[in-house]
Amino acid sequence: MKILLADNGLHLRLAPLTLTRPVANLRMGILTNDERWEELCPDAEIFFETEEYLQTKFPGSSDFTWRINGAVIPTEELVAIAQELTEGDVLMQGEEWLLEIGNNPTNKIKYVGEPLIILKNRWDLFQRNGEVLPLDFAFLTEGRESCGISKSNTIIGDLDQLFIEEGVKIEGCILNTTTGPIYLGENSEVMEGSVIRGPFSLGEEGCVKLATKIYGPTTIGPHCRVGGEVNNVVFQSYSNKGHDGFLGNAILGEWCNLGADTNSSNLKNNYSTVKAYSYESDKLENTDITFMGLVMGDHSKCGINTMFNTASVVGVSANIYGAGFPDKLIKSFTWGGADGTVPFDLTKAIQVAEAMMERRHVSFTEGDRKIFEYLKSSNL
Repeated sequence: MKILLADNGLHLRLAPLTLTRPVANLRMGILTNDERWEELCPDAEIFFETEEYLQTKFPGSSDFTWRINGAVIPTEELVAIAQELTEGDVLMQGEEWLLEIGNNPTNKIKYVGEPLIILKNRWDLFQRNGEVLPLDFAFLTEGRESCGISKSNTIIGDLDQLFIEEGVKIEGCILNTTTGPIYLGENSEVMEGSVIRGPFSLGEEGCVKLATKIYGPTTIGPHCRVGGEVNNVVFQSYSNKGHDGFLGNAILGEWCNLGADTNSSNLKNNYSTVKAYSYESDKLENTDITFMGLVMGDHSKCGINTMFNTASVVGVSANIYGAGFPDKLIKSFTWGGADGTVPFDLTKAIQVAEAMMERRHVSFTEGDRKIFEYLKSSNL
């Protein structure tokens, strides 16, 4: 069985996160959508219908069994219904297509299961994380037994809403599950003095640093290092916020690093809704969102004491530093801050990415190189 996960025209709407990955490879809750489909259909091969420059790293296929809207958060119920479909069927939730079989299907079938979560905008990743995280928790822990937890920790709420995988280190922490489940992935660590309110997920080999304060819903992806104060944030993977400073209603891509005491505003002083940069229109657009912090693309970094305005957007492989508030939009491959910016040389950007990835024993691939080359030339 071959599954094709389609971007469905959301490549730029969900940027800058999707400048370096397909829509279905975005993390929220505990998993990415391609990981969910691997769990739901373990015998399936996963392919992506995405931008051409991404396909060296995320290959596509013209031969597939199911073509699926990659923005849909799948469930076991969706899979069961899909298995009853035949050639030419397309499963619909309202006006949104969910899954189709065959080329140019025309037979529309109404989806009658529990309403599915479908991503529409990049801020959905943190706004709807409180819905997705408990679903992932229930799916991944069903019928399984959590590892034990030391009595040095304080648990507030139901213990069955806490799940600890093998190899987790946690001592002297406060975990509150009354507001949602808490999931600690394999070989992760929560250092002493940390206080966490669910819903919360820490990916495998992730680390919550000493005396960190985390408000759910928050997702810390695999291999991330996070400290300070965090409120409703989604970290993809391999990113660091290792020191004090506040981050709220935000999304960080992969291989990002926030310098010590970095702070991001997530609310305007007049409490009005925010304007956010759109990669589709190349301008600030009105939203109906009041709380919105930083969105940072892969391989971007900022220096110590960096201050970000409400709804700031940072592209891929940018480096922000200096006093004052930088612009609300920092384009990809840019160095600088409030006092001005200069282009980041492609060769040097690749060298920095290779050095950071090598520290985590991960290779910078030919697919990564093609993505960097395309984005540098496209001025996104």
